Amino acid sequence: MRDRVTSFRLPAWAQDLLVALFITVMQVQGTVSRTHGDPGSMVRPLADLGHLGYLLLIVGGVVVAVRRRWPVAVFAVTALASMVYYALDFPDGPGWLGLFVAIYTLTALGDGRRSPVMAGVGIAALAACWLIAAADIEPRAAIGWVFFRIGASVMSAALGDSVRSRRVIAAEAVERAELAERTREQETRARVDEERLRIAREVHDTVAHAIAVINIQAGVTAHVLDQRPERARDALEAIEQTSSRALQEMRAILGVLRDADDGRVPHPGLGQIGELATQGREAGLDVELRVASSPSPVPSAVGSALYRILQESITNVIRHVGPTRVTVALDYGADSVEMRVTDDGPHQGPEAEEAAPRHPGSGILGMRERCHLLGGDLDAGPRAGGGFAVTARLPLASNGTASV
Repeated sequence: MRDRVTSFRLPAWAQDLLVALFITVMQVQGTVSRTHGDPGSMVRPLADLGHLGYLLLIVGGVVVAVRRRWPVAVFAVTALASMVYYALDFPDGPGWLGLFVAIYTLTALGDGRRSPVMAGVGIAALAACWLIAAADIEPRAAIGWVFFRIGASVMSAALGDSVRSRRVIAAEAVERAELAERTREQETRARVDEERLRIAREVHDTVAHAIAVINIQAGVTAHVLDQRPERARDALEAIEQTSSRALQEMRAILGVLRDADDGRVPHPGLGQIGELATQGREAGLDVELRVASSPSPVPSAVGSALYRILQESITNVIRHVGPTRVTVALDYGADSVEMRVTDDGPHQGPEAEEAAPRHPGSGILGMRERCHLLGGDLDAGPRAGGGFAVTARLPLASNGTASV
């Protein structure tokens, strides 16, 4: 019941209509009561000049009903009515209520620049008119009401401008809050998209490498199953080990979608490139590692990116070349690290025939993207003497912001 009562509120036009009615009654009734209480007054009666005094009091109150729609016009009408009223020496009373409300409305609904100026100019003109009209007022103590009207007009203008300022500050605060919320949502969405891209890239590299190795080993198994069963056994064991490693790595990658303390293993880095070489040898490659000692610790993002680039390079050799010689050289500079992966190209043999590519392609675009994310670069292309070379250079102090 309480909520229903508090939610009931008159529309703005109805509120203004009631305010205008109240002001009109107060101006007319208050002035009439004051005149009846002072019958010996020398001021002009309200009924003089065709009841002009009553008309000015009524107009100064009724016009307040449209103060929100036309605040400048309402102020002008009430100010003009007050000037004429006191210039014609009509009796003093609460005939300034509508004027004070009009001044307040002008500054409260104004723009904060022109409205105070208009209010100041109008109040100055009113003060001059009121003071001139009160030049011969008797008794002299009654001139205090003139200064009251001037002071009340200034206070009305200041109050309206204060309300306007508070409204502007509140609106700006709401706008800043909404902007901050939108920015927070955009940042959250960007982080989610970035994490999805990272997971997709990791899954692609892991699955592509494992499938390529398994495909080669399965082809070798099918080729030597009858003539060399011991070789087939080795190939099947390699398939089992490769698939097991791939499953473990997939669990680690997809673990980011679960809780942070689920015990998942860290992302692979340079410490695991020996395992990549072993997997390549099991797939029929002759992999040679030339790794120089690192003068300083390598950032985990750089190590992970180099691992993935090497993994993709070996996968491409397995898929598109077959058994061949692969050389991996890892060199460290003062502020960067360079990895060069070269192969000698295809050679003839039964295992090479099994490994011949059916759908040629490469992950060069993904490798180059990894390098660019960390502020590095990548070169990939055929070698002059045959084969293919991939060279990745990454700064040890990464300029990128994306996680790999």
